[in-house]
Parts: sequence; structure tokens; C-alpha cells
Amino acid sequence: MAPRPKTKQEKLFSAAVLRRSFELRGDEHRAQFRFVYEGVLRDLELEAAEVEAYLAAHAPEVEAALGRGPKAR
Repeated sequence: MAPRPKTKQEKLFSAAVLRRSFELRGDEHRAQFRFVYEGVLRDLELEAAEVEAYLAAHAPEVEAALGRGPKAR
């Protein structure tokens, strides 16, 4: 049985978590980040601006996924 395809929201969330994790480490301007991030965007068929907008609108959920913020478990 094939896994169900990810929704657009799930793709955006995944890319936002990746981006934020690199930002927290201070690596968002490094070549390794650009290479990985651009590949993820391509694979998920997303644009960087979409991920940035998602991150701005859903920062608490993204922070919680990274173990930060009030929703962290």
C-alpha cells in the first residue's frame, strides 16, 4: 500500500520546520543549507516565498515541532 500523498499544508509545515532549524543554528546563509533547502523546495513543489509566509503565519506550531515554545511536549 502506497503512503498517502502529503497535503500542501503538510509540505509547507515540513519545509518551514527545516528552514527554522537552520535559522536557529545560524546556518541559513551557508551553502549546505541552500543546497538542502532548494532540493526540498523542488521535491515538495514549493516556492521559498510560500514557506516564508507559512512560517510567519504558523510560527508557534513550527517552534513547538522544534521543541520550543508553549506547545512543545
